[in-house]
Amino acid sequence: MALFLLDHGAGNVQSLANSIRKLGYDFSWISSPEDFHKASILVFPGQGAFHTAIECLTERGLLEPLYDYIHSGKPYFGICIGMQVLFASSAESPSTLGLGLIPCQMERFDDTTKPVPHMGWNTAEPIDPDTLSSEGVSSSDHYYFVHSYRAKYDPEGNPEAALWAHSTTQYGQEVFMSTIQKGNVFGAQFHPEKSSVAGLNVIDAWIKQSLAGRTPAEPSPRIPRPPKPQHDFTRRIIACMDVRANDEGDLIVTKGDQYDVREKSLTPTLLSTTTAVKTAGAVRNLGKPVALAARYFESGADELCLLNITSFRHSPLQDQPMLAVVRAAAERVFVPLTIGGGIKDTVDPDGTKRSAVEVAGAYFRVGADKVSIGSEAVYAVEKLRAADGRLDGSSAIETISKVYGSQAVVVSIDPKRVYVDPTTYDGPYKDELVHSRPGGPENERGRAWWYQCTVSGGRETRPVSVVQLAQGAQILGAGEILLNSIDRDGTGLGFDHDLIGLVKRAVTIPVVASSGAGTKEHFVSVFMETGVEAALAAGIFHREEVGIQEVKLASGQAGINVRS
Repeated sequence: MALFLLDHGAGNVQSLANSIRKLGYDFSWISSPEDFHKASILVFPGQGAFHTAIECLTERGLLEPLYDYIHSGKPYFGICIGMQVLFASSAESPSTLGLGLIPCQMERFDDTTKPVPHMGWNTAEPIDPDTLSSEGVSSSDHYYFVHSYRAKYDPEGNPEAALWAHSTTQYGQEVFMSTIQKGNVFGAQFHPEKSSVAGLNVIDAWIKQSLAGRTPAEPSPRIPRPPKPQHDFTRRIIACMDVRANDEGDLIVTKGDQYDVREKSLTPTLLSTTTAVKTAGAVRNLGKPVALAARYFESGADELCLLNITSFRHSPLQDQPMLAVVRAAAERVFVPLTIGGGIKDTVDPDGTKRSAVEVAGAYFRVGADKVSIGSEAVYAVEKLRAADGRLDGSSAIETISKVYGSQAVVVSIDPKRVYVDPTTYDGPYKDELVHSRPGGPENERGRAWWYQCTVSGGRETRPVSVVQLAQGAQILGAGEILLNSIDRDGTGLGFDHDLIGLVKRAVTIPVVASSGAGTKEHFVSVFMETGVEAALAAGIFHREEVGIQEVKLASGQAGINVRS
């Protein structure tokens, strides 16, 4: 039997290909409408906007053949956008029609009580675990979700659509269909290719069932599932790597103290191991990025972040070493990868203009899931504010999120404290002032401060506050905030809870806390006191001062949901 994968032209499909290869299966790509006739098993993975997927399939002449294939009775597995196109339509683009197999519209999550997108690890509860176990979905496992639109599980209001429900997931107080199945059709809202071993099990179980020719029984009427008091959504632990080139052009992982690595022209020495080398006041080489990424994956990291801080990030499509690192890492790492550095409109040395969408697309095609935008986001928000909030669609955030969806765009913010006299300050940021607390550090007593944003790795300040930047980034279409702190970076004093709380209250998209982690207790306290969705560290993981499993064990003991 011939297994084929469908690439609709937008998003990371390479990771699914890597997963299937790891499981030992051969496959081919759908490259023309005629290939659908050759396929006996079809998987349609993907991420991005609903309308982009439909438009790409239509432009390539693949939409009708896809519809015919599904109705032929041959096995079909749709992942994320590959599942969503089976529905009638999506509120993301109401005028764009889906394939209409499932009589239901995809609706946006309510963001009044929780961040949207739904980004992170959650459980999937099979409708009938006794008869549906062959698909590999287990209520005891966590799977990686990243989406803003969902199909509500509503047996009373839409019993016909509910018949398709194979498992459900709860996010906040909303219960939605996380996998669907009927006859030859199976779909997952989560990304099994990014769900570690649990996700690989789902892919493997479905392929084996398809190869064996087994067809599930017709579904019985569904019963309502009222939401539980608490969902199973977990907090994420993210490992970050700053990647740069040495004199030989090799890419290595480095870590400086308080942004030194981003401010100074220092060349670390390439080592053959992943062991950290600590030299006072200097940037420290910490190992080759692919090997380190694999180590973090095996240690249980929920996500990995690779930040390209080397000089040739300014010509990213000529940046073959970094693309090669992402491609190689994606072959060994089956959790989400975020890539940052040089994601912007640029010009290659030969004069070829490259759009931010083109740059992001190059990274998505080799296995990245999200791209991180830093300085360009500051300039875009400044432009937005100067235009009184009018969008012009030209920023990297806007163009990438339009094609790939907001969940694919992370805005990385580098703020620093600006101290003022709280008794006399009457400036534009008085509503954002943070006042020192009783019993706080001695150098902060009696003082107040606001957070000013910077560009170029903290070297240049800009007339934008952290709240203005975070809110502006969300308006432009960002799906997540990576919140650094120049004051705390590399200090080991813990996360800046005041900064994190300020931004959490200002936006309704997920926030990742970064900078300052020195102990496992710092992760526990930032989750407990700020409610932040994820926390990131670099140095303490690189130097193996604190282990990822230590952080998870301490968090779990404190009653915080984490992925085991």
